[in-house]
Amino acid sequence: MVKVTIDRFEGEFAVLSLSDGQKLNWPKSDLPKGICEGAVLWLSLTGDKEKTKEQKKLAQNILNEILNP
Repeated sequence: MVKVTIDRFEGEFAVLSLSDGQKLNWPKSDLPKGICEGAVLWLSLTGDKEKTKEQKKLAQNILNEILNP
C-alpha cells in the first residue's frame, strides 16, 4: 500500500503527492465522495493473472498473424 496526500485539484483530476515527492494525476471521479485537498489516502495495487494471460494470448495471436500470413 502507498500513502498519498491530495495536493490539489486540476480540472477533472486530483494531483496526489506520494511520500517520495512524486506526483500522480488521478481522476476525481475515482476518489471517495466529499474528499478534499490535504486528505490522506492509501492506494493498493493488485494483479490480475487471468487478464494478463488473456493479453499475452492476444499478443501472441497477433504476432502469429503477422509472421505467418
